[in-house]
This record gives sequence, C-alpha cells and structure tokens, in this order.
Amino acid sequence: MPKGYIMGHITVKDPEAYKEYVERDTPILKALGGEFIIRGGQSEVPEGETYQRHVLIEFPSYEAALAAYNDPGYQEVAEIRRRTADSVIIVVEGV
Repeated sequence: MPKGYIMGHITVKDPEAYKEYVERDTPILKALGGEFIIRGGQSEVPEGETYQRHVLIEFPSYEAALAAYNDPGYQEVAEIRRRTADSVIIVVEGV
C-alpha cells in the first residue's frame, strides 16, 4: 500500500505566534501516525516562486494522511497557522 504525505509550503508572517502552532501540531500529527521528513531547513528554488518554508510528513497510507489533516484536534491547531502564515497544504499519495 502506498504511503501518504501531507506537504506544506509556508511563509510565516508572525514567527513568535507561529511557534505555538509548531509546538502543538507536532504531538497531534505524530500520534496520528505521522513522521516528519522535512521541516524547514535550507532550500533553494532553481525555478519559479515558492514559499519560504517546506514541510513533508509521511503517513502509513493516503487515507491516514487525509484523516490526520481532517482530524478535529489538528484543525483546531491549524487555525494558528492560518492566522500567522500564508500556506498551501497538499495531501498526496506516494508511489
């Protein structure tokens, strides 16, 4: 069964307030089976425009990734991200 992923591309507008999102989302997503593969770090954009920060979380399946994103506990915390950053979040099935 292919794994599932939540990919986030984020530009933080309020770094101090965004810290609460990182502190609170991590235990929720890990408890739902997520493993952080990429979380920030150095990046380069050789083509096009993008956001400043990139996150990739691996789940056992696409269904598990989608369920984690839709989890009420995560959605409550995601409101912090929505207030403090511009972001694109994608749930995708692996190969």
